[in-house]
Amino acid sequence: MTDKGSDAKGNRGAARSRGICPIIPYRSNARHRPAFFPKGLYRHRARIEQAIGKLKRFKRVALRCDKTANSYAAIVDFACSLILVKSVHTG
Repeated sequence: MTDKGSDAKGNRGAARSRGICPIIPYRSNARHRPAFFPKGLYRHRARIEQAIGKLKRFKRVALRCDKTANSYAAIVDFACSLILVKSVHTG
């Protein structure tokens, strides 16, 4: 799911070649716009962007300070757990 800035045949083709259904809205001046667009799926994009924004508040996640993929995945997991605890904790 991306915004209209990624509306290009190359981006859509690359997604399809990987087995991904591209959920990219067409620009208003596009020549061949299909009649159907999955608006329900596209609405979930805001939640995804909000989650990534919350993750990027953690400096180590935003700057990718960790050298290995395992240590980076660990800090992302830790950041997600802190976000979850903060959202559940009401006191």
